Amino acid sequence: MAEEVRVSDPQAEDAGEAIHLPGPSFIPVVTAFGLTIAVVGVVLSWILVALGLVITVIAIARWIRETRQEISELPLEH
Repeated sequence: MAEEVRVSDPQAEDAGEAIHLPGPSFIPVVTAFGLTIAVVGVVLSWILVALGLVITVIAIARWIRETRQEISELPLEH
């Protein structure tokens, strides 16, 4: 087996790139809730379908806006 090699140089750079993870958000849960209401509405009432689709569209629009904002804040080094 290969032995592990450690670099003890304090000026050595970290390997790889920094990983960007999005912050916590409730938007995916709201989107799933809207879709659930829409699917249940297919069986019960067209009003529920409309309500569920409105909730879903608004949640997706906010999700896209938040994602674009986070991406615009990333450094342009790449």
